[in-house]
Amino acid sequence: MSSPSPPASASVQRTSTKMGRGKIEIKRIENTTNRQVTFCKRRNGLLKKAYELSVLCDAEVALIVFSSRGRLYEYANNNIKSTIERYKKACADSSSSGAIVDVNSQEVELQSDNMYLRAKIAENERVQQLSIVEAGAEYDAIPAFDSRSYYHPNILEAAAQLSHHQDQTALQLGYETKADSAA
Repeated sequence: MSSPSPPASASVQRTSTKMGRGKIEIKRIENTTNRQVTFCKRRNGLLKKAYELSVLCDAEVALIVFSSRGRLYEYANNNIKSTIERYKKACADSSSSGAIVDVNSQEVELQSDNMYLRAKIAENERVQQLSIVEAGAEYDAIPAFDSRSYYHPNILEAAAQLSHHQDQTALQLGYETKADSAA
């Protein structure tokens, strides 16, 4: 005796009632409310996983998260600064073997750049010196200005008027000038 097979619609119902998560497309959530809710849930899940990893595996864990609004969320089972320093040291140690070759090539490149720039500076200084020498030759051709040998015409007129004015003042006051007494 065989049991009757369920109708096709029943099997569809069975798969639709089956619990599980569907796959989602990983892209930015456009709705701000949904995005904030998702951020909070996933942040809490990530912090929980970091805690579990540190407890279960005795691992040193540091987690830093900044929200889109700039708020900081962090977890560390030890001091977060010491974990970051340990990370920096590990990165420096792991890259040091390859860095030696890289540093040498950078040093050679910097030395060639330095020589090129020094040559350019020397060339610019020579051009500047030549322009100063050429300008100096033109300057020597112009006669020097001696202000002692030149009088402004207005100054001479003012001096003549001043001496004439002094003579008139002396006459009006009744004083005799030396030129008047000799006459």
